[in-house]
Amino acid sequence: MNCEGVCMSQPLSQTHVLLFPFMSKGHTIPILHLARRLLLRHSAAGIITVTLFTTPANLPFVSSSLSDLPPDRISLVTLPFPHDIPGVPPHVESTDQLPTMSLFPEFASATFAMKPHFERSLQSLAGPSPVFLVSDGFLWWTLESASRFGIPRLVFYGMNTYAMAVSRSVVEEELFDGPASDDEPVALKEFPWIKVTKNDFDPNFRKPGKVYADFFANTVLATNQSYGMVVNSYQELESVFLEKWNTKWGPKAWCVGPFCPLEPRELSPESGLRKWLDDKLTQGRRVLYVAFGSQAELSDKQIKEIGIGLENSGVSFLWVMQKKATEEEEDCDGDCSKLDFGAGVKAKVKGQGVVVKGWVDQGAVLQHGSIQGFMSHCGWNSILESICVGVPLLAWPMTAEQPLNARMLTEEIGAAIKVETENGSVRGFVTCEVMERAVRDLMEKERGEAVGKRVAELRDMARKATEPGGSSWMALEDLIANVSLEKIKMAGKLSANSDAN
Repeated sequence: MNCEGVCMSQPLSQTHVLLFPFMSKGHTIPILHLARRLLLRHSAAGIITVTLFTTPANLPFVSSSLSDLPPDRISLVTLPFPHDIPGVPPHVESTDQLPTMSLFPEFASATFAMKPHFERSLQSLAGPSPVFLVSDGFLWWTLESASRFGIPRLVFYGMNTYAMAVSRSVVEEELFDGPASDDEPVALKEFPWIKVTKNDFDPNFRKPGKVYADFFANTVLATNQSYGMVVNSYQELESVFLEKWNTKWGPKAWCVGPFCPLEPRELSPESGLRKWLDDKLTQGRRVLYVAFGSQAELSDKQIKEIGIGLENSGVSFLWVMQKKATEEEEDCDGDCSKLDFGAGVKAKVKGQGVVVKGWVDQGAVLQHGSIQGFMSHCGWNSILESICVGVPLLAWPMTAEQPLNARMLTEEIGAAIKVETENGSVRGFVTCEVMERAVRDLMEKERGEAVGKRVAELRDMARKATEPGGSSWMALEDLIANVSLEKIKMAGKLSANSDAN
């Protein structure tokens, strides 16, 4: 292991960090990447040790993801998850396994039942006293637990400061209450060069029902009372929005990313997918990677249009589908020629594309030399993975803050081409003709070359940011130094309260 100049022959102090991700792959994976980043570096405060909290059903994924890290530096603690949530099947402990995302607020609110188990675990932790806790913003109740034990809480939401700042501006400027239609662009007073529509925001955020409203109120209050925020981004990518957040709003955000591993990753040599990609590289064929995350819900009609558009583009593609497979799809063994995208289409796509049902190592796929574009739902993890390997994007947002991410990509940093909907709405239907044109724009035309050049610049910035002396490296040092002082203050207050009692 690279110790980066720290002499291991001398005893080193330890900075004990607690990590508690939300039970969703999109939230858990970046925290696992953060754990790796922490364990493979040395802070000015000494070596870092990590305790990560999870649930029994999520433990296998978590432990396998961290299996190559020093076992004496990381501990995994499992907490029982409630199995009596209305509408949620027993033993479902991750949002990607929910029958429908409409059950999200009930699922997230039910995590409150884990609070007493979390506190018992905090009381019995071995090793040095934890210096701070990074917990997902959706686990609002961890603030009270951490404060009880004198542990400063840092919040992680898995989004960038652009989305945070724009959302805060929209709420303060009461744009949801204005007369504009859902698709009419409105300029922000705080950021006058940015125009947003109501449809850029999830309906549950704009007009939440009671369960959502209570959930949002809890998360916002706990966030505002927490010590700070950990952001999976880097200063050079969004300096204007980071500065605005920290000077006007808060709590203070530290951009210490990107968290995703930057070291080379490869698909297994035995993988049929790797062989297919290798063949395309040998043939000089540029491949478009298509993936919309684990929670996007596409209609059968929309899936058909995607397939026709991809086929008509003539571009080689790798499409990772999360849609529940039909029997025919399950038997296709990744051969797109056996998938029926619609009448007359199945026979035409032989050799051009591969459709994979289920999970793939996205980071390794994006690093393959044949991948020259990524059609994405604009989840922030996927965006960073693509930027960090210099792969330009086609932006097609689906839900949550993804429309804001798409605006950032296309309007702020020039890292993507937007996929236009049939009616111009953020949430509209995409025809096969538009799909075909967008794919060709990215993969074959000068516009795509310009975007690719810009993404390469952003990739280099990301790598420099995480190197010793880079902006993210120094931000993490600053965070640890500041939160260590806060830890001392909290310990003093607890001691004073104890003496008074």
